[in-house]
Amino acid sequence: MAGMIKHDELAMSADELLQAQVELYHHCFAFVKSLALKTATDLRIPDAIHSRGGAATLSDLAAETRIHPTKLSSLRRLMRVLTTSGVFSIVDDTGSAVYKLTRVSRLLVGAGGRASLSPVVGAFVSPFPVAALFSMREWFTEERAASMSLFEVAHGRTMWETTAAGRGGEMFNAAMAADSRFTMENLLTEDCGGAVFRAVKGSLVDVGGGHGAAASAIARAFPHVKCTVLDLPHVVAGAPAHDNVTFVAGDMFDHIPPADVVLLKWILHDWNDEDCVKILRRCKEAIPARDAGGKVIIIDTVVGLAGSQGVVSKETEVLLDGMDGIEREEHEWRKIFFEAGFTDFKITTTMGIRPIIELYP
Repeated sequence: MAGMIKHDELAMSADELLQAQVELYHHCFAFVKSLALKTATDLRIPDAIHSRGGAATLSDLAAETRIHPTKLSSLRRLMRVLTTSGVFSIVDDTGSAVYKLTRVSRLLVGAGGRASLSPVVGAFVSPFPVAALFSMREWFTEERAASMSLFEVAHGRTMWETTAAGRGGEMFNAAMAADSRFTMENLLTEDCGGAVFRAVKGSLVDVGGGHGAAASAIARAFPHVKCTVLDLPHVVAGAPAHDNVTFVAGDMFDHIPPADVVLLKWILHDWNDEDCVKILRRCKEAIPARDAGGKVIIIDTVVGLAGSQGVVSKETEVLLDGMDGIEREEHEWRKIFFEAGFTDFKITTTMGIRPIIELYP
């Protein structure tokens, strides 16, 4: 019988033990990659390489970034981390290393007209979210943390209360605006994304739309759509002027302005199921019947969705959970949709990790 067979589950060969040690240390030091990336954006190394025509030596980078002369060897070690992790590439044919941009670091260049994602790095790899992760043990085990978010356990208040108080709010809004510009610029050029928003009959309200980057992109691409952004008063107060977007200060838990379509871009993953149902019920109140064009468009992660290709995409889906998000599988989305009173939904994969979900009353 299997229960009678004894074997040492911890037994490994010498080669396996040493490889396991390497893997363990790799996990332990994975945070270095994130912080090296943050340093690269702070020093504007991608812009430095771009300004040198796409190829720069270590001396070029030192001059462009104005590092202290004593830190040249440290800059070399930083670039070694960043080239090993694929943020930059290195060519060393002549004995003098030349650094170049990769597809990752091209996204961090501020020049050239493309939306830079450097603000996103600044927000994700910042003291507030990173420090919260050190409270995971308390969050899992302490009674006081039973109904609290990880961020709240670590900092004594929610992320939204923290940003409303002016701590990190500007950085967070800049990151969300950068993500929205990048996402919508690419999504609206895809056949699937363009078709979804082109079909909007007359009006759209972007709930939690921040400073209007997504709504503005939609309005530019489809001038027939009247776009409104709903967000909290302190967010709306800091929004730049947009000729084609109207801003409304309010709370999505209380009221959502009437529109043909409600957009929820990267909103619901921040909330538990009960709160998502409340938000979706407010959305349902705001839109007309399906045959009159009413629907909710959700841009968010669906974990395990067919079409999410590669280890990096799959890891990114689940790693987002570590930042107090709730990344849902399709059956979990279905549960909250139907509980909120909706009758049907359609998921369309995109080129990125966040598909489009069309939700019908």
